[in-house]
Amino acid sequence: MGKIYEETKFLMKKYGITANKKLGQNFIIDDNVVDTIKNAANLTKEDLVIEIGPGLGTLTAKLLEEAGKVICIELDYRMITILKERFFMYKNFEIINEDVLKVDLNELIQENKKNENIKQVKIVANLPYYITTPIIMKLLEDKLDIESITVMIQKEVADRLTATPGEKNSGAITYSVYYYATAKKILSVPNSAFIPEPEVNSEVIKLTLRKEPVIKVQDENKLFLLIKTAFMQRRKTLINAITNSSLNISKEEITNILNKLNIDVRTRGETLTIEQFTKIAQEMFFS
Repeated sequence: MGKIYEETKFLMKKYGITANKKLGQNFIIDDNVVDTIKNAANLTKEDLVIEIGPGLGTLTAKLLEEAGKVICIELDYRMITILKERFFMYKNFEIINEDVLKVDLNELIQENKKNENIKQVKIVANLPYYITTPIIMKLLEDKLDIESITVMIQKEVADRLTATPGEKNSGAITYSVYYYATAKKILSVPNSAFIPEPEVNSEVIKLTLRKEPVIKVQDENKLFLLIKTAFMQRRKTLINAITNSSLNISKEEITNILNKLNIDVRTRGETLTIEQFTKIAQEMFFS
């Protein structure tokens, strides 16, 4: 076992820490994985890193060496003491004891960007699995001034986030990620890389935010409402999913729209591209 494994065991013993299952805690113990996450984030001294759920600070230690500043957002108060004691010598370290979903990240980023040394903001994290999707959606939908999101998440979720819309692993979130960012897989991580071992394998992925969304839409909220509706009943045809929803559109109306756009009336939402969904939304809501 490597240095990080020994370090983790030492910290857990010193502070009497066990992983909090409710908070989805699994401590990373693989040196190679931590180095891969750090390297994938491509950090410089002009970067502000926001790390979500640093836990014992295993990844934090690497980030502090590379970035201009690291702000850790940690919900578990037990970890705050450990992180403060571990990194009190670092001038570029800050910690916020809060649920990341309640933090005004926009304000946090703007405040820190007033510091002339900070040019770019990057999110880096080993995310708790139970709350991965809400966190990713917050980071994208809040239109934050960030360059990239490098995270380790459950492999099954990674497959959805990095899929191309209309492909086998597509989910509603696939379209949101594709709309706002380009996504790529970096590294597959076995469950043996953690203490305690989770029941699933993990994947490190990187989302690079687009300067402009991948497609121009009149109202992105309406577009994503349509996509979510299609995936709420993904085994049904698009016509049936929409007809059985609260969108108040008749079977005849949606059939006419699909015919007009040369889309097979038997199609299911999961097979459509984001461009096709955009055209359907345009016809449904604005024609």
